[in-house]
Amino acid sequence: MAKKKPKAPSNTIALNKKARHEFHLDKKFEAGIELQGWEVKSIREGKVNISDTYVHIKDGEVFLLNSQIQPLTQASTHVVCNPTRYRKLLLKRREINELVGAVERQGYTLVCTAMYWKKSWAKVEFYLAKGKLNQDKRTDIKDRDWSRQKERIMKHSTR
Repeated sequence: MAKKKPKAPSNTIALNKKARHEFHLDKKFEAGIELQGWEVKSIREGKVNISDTYVHIKDGEVFLLNSQIQPLTQASTHVVCNPTRYRKLLLKRREINELVGAVERQGYTLVCTAMYWKKSWAKVEFYLAKGKLNQDKRTDIKDRDWSRQKERIMKHSTR
């Protein structure tokens, strides 16, 4: 018998599932995050929440807002831990200029959808997005339900 390979651990740290429901996601970007030591330790323990996280551009720099990284109880006492501080994102100048143009001229929003490990670096995935209207959300739900029904019908018709 062939031995099964052990399943590789997932690189995903946190997901923002609400983003796909609330926004039309257009273009994907990936950025590194500037973190402090206690934040890296907390991320490794999985104490991250990015459900209401968005990206903000200020003075030619890009920041991650409303991401919550809860400090560990074993964290150093001499370090002041702020769980919701602004975290700088590491992007190339060309990418920053593209984001500035899209946000200021075209009315896009920058929405964070995932945080994950890439090799030993913590990365953030975010999208240029536009908000959905309630009507758009309803049509998405209808389409999802119809595709589910089609799968059920096809599954039963092949038997």
